[in-house]
Amino acid sequence: MARPSSEHPTELELQILKIMWDAQPMTVREVRDALEQSGRDLAHTTVITMLSTMVDKGQIEKLEPLQGKAFRFSPLIGRDDVSKGMLGDLVERVFDGSAEAVMLSLFDVKELNEDELANLRKLLNKKMRESK
Repeated sequence: MARPSSEHPTELELQILKIMWDAQPMTVREVRDALEQSGRDLAHTTVITMLSTMVDKGQIEKLEPLQGKAFRFSPLIGRDDVSKGMLGDLVERVFDGSAEAVMLSLFDVKELNEDELANLRKLLNKKMRESK
């Protein structure tokens, strides 16, 4: 039985989107080569199937070829929309909507240096000023 479709990209879809956000539009071969360079060696037909699935999900669009037979693909969803959606889902499902719990958990999982802590303090102060 196939698993239900997620509103968020799968791991492989996210990897393909990250590649396309940096260099678009791309042919199947270019996507496959970029995946291989990142350590994910997939068959050409597998990449074609993934791209077709992503087109069906509305994540990318299939563009007409400029010259020759190679179709090109370009993302329809942006990095910010994907990251906000996935993070929002994580906050709701794991932390019951608590941003404070997310931050506390982040400090437990990731060692932050002084510069990172100072930048976070600046961001928090900015958010506090904006909320007044």
